[in-house]
Amino acid sequence: MAIITLTSDIGLQDYLVGAIKGQLLQYCPGHHVMDISHQVSPFNLPQAAYICKSAFRHFPAGTFHLVLINLFDKKPEHMLIVPYDDQFLVCADNGLITMLMGEKPKEVYKIPLADNSPRNTIQIIRILAATLQQLIDGKSLEAVGSKDDNIIEKKNLQPLTGEDYIEGQIIHIDNFENVVVNITREQFEQHRQGRKFAIYFRRDEVINNISESYPDVPEGHKLALFNAAGYLEIAVNKGNAAGLFGLQGFDRGQLIQPTPYTQLSFYQTVRIIFE
Repeated sequence: MAIITLTSDIGLQDYLVGAIKGQLLQYCPGHHVMDISHQVSPFNLPQAAYICKSAFRHFPAGTFHLVLINLFDKKPEHMLIVPYDDQFLVCADNGLITMLMGEKPKEVYKIPLADNSPRNTIQIIRILAATLQQLIDGKSLEAVGSKDDNIIEKKNLQPLTGEDYIEGQIIHIDNFENVVVNITREQFEQHRQGRKFAIYFRRDEVINNISESYPDVPEGHKLALFNAAGYLEIAVNKGNAAGLFGLQGFDRGQLIQPTPYTQLSFYQTVRIIFE
């Protein structure tokens, strides 16, 4: 039995997620279809990359990950499928592949969409579901798609760094309004080099230590920790950091600015000063 996961920015307000699952169950009967998330902010590729990378690493080899984020950034002529850490990633040709993998994949296959078929979500899912079943039945990637590395490439926004600082961007705000920043523990330690540090956000807010868990501080107090995915998180114990401090995340326009960090405001960034 194969595992097929779903991640999207569709939300759960209407029928569409249910209809997608229905199509997958029809074309891939007997296999396990499960959700990662359907609450990714619309068109938010950096958030999608963070959520997908953090979740996909926990799945067994052979899992198929169907990612429906910004599906209609342009009129789709094909979908992409790539091998991904002994699994398979399927998504639109919109730059998400390179953001998620951190590089251009060595193998990329394009799944054509029929010229005479409507370009809507359900029809695209029918084509993808039939393709997945062929792969499950033992067909090769070469048999179901055409190998072609001419794809849209986008890069994740990386932290700004200097000798005495590292500045990251808010990439995700979770259900508890904890704020996730695109600074990993590895990047933090690499730049820290054993020095003291101060974490600044919202201009006048500062944290001087890294906690291991939320109860390390009293209820209502702010803290910083590295979450289970290894990313810096600003939180309030039993509170809502994003709402309390007015912190915000990704703006779609930042992906198309030539120098994105010049467009960021103080409520979108977190700066760590080392001394």
